[in-house]
Amino acid sequence: MTRLYLVRHGRATGGFGDAADPGLDATGHQQAASMATRLAPLGPLPMMTSPLRRARDTAAALEREWNTMALVDTGIGEIPAPSDDLAAREAWIRQAMGQTWDELGVRYTSWRTMVTELLLRIKVDTVVVSHFVAINAVIGQAAGDDRIMCAPVANASVTVVDHDAHTFSVVEIGEQDATVVQ
Repeated sequence: MTRLYLVRHGRATGGFGDAADPGLDATGHQQAASMATRLAPLGPLPMMTSPLRRARDTAAALEREWNTMALVDTGIGEIPAPSDDLAAREAWIRQAMGQTWDELGVRYTSWRTMVTELLLRIKVDTVVVSHFVAINAVIGQAAGDDRIMCAPVANASVTVVDHDAHTFSVVEIGEQDATVVQ
């Protein structure tokens, strides 16, 4: 079994409809530091991160702790919005959060499959710094739940899953928060 520590990025300076690629705000940096303190005794482990600034900034706290670098992989990035217009992106993500993958259609079921298959190919225990929807895709696949949002995982929370290269099992869902997407 391979264990993955799925870390949602810390709180960003802007939400999905505010900025295309925001970094972390002061609270987000504090959240990342707390996450790094929590995970530090486990490693150093290999790390992967989304290329987006909020994920890279979150991973940086653990990179400093372990004196290592995370592999940047676009495959664990943010769910692609149907528009680059920030207002349209925000309206779309808010609607999508109440839907199922099948309701979103083949573009998004394909994206979910790409994310989960990428993670199932990891053969050693790894920290993966990613985004709300990607983490929920894994939780949903483990639970057989087709909803986009299965668990409102908090910023810088750590969701722990095991896999056998075919299926995920949830060990621990990270801390949850009323914050849905940012």
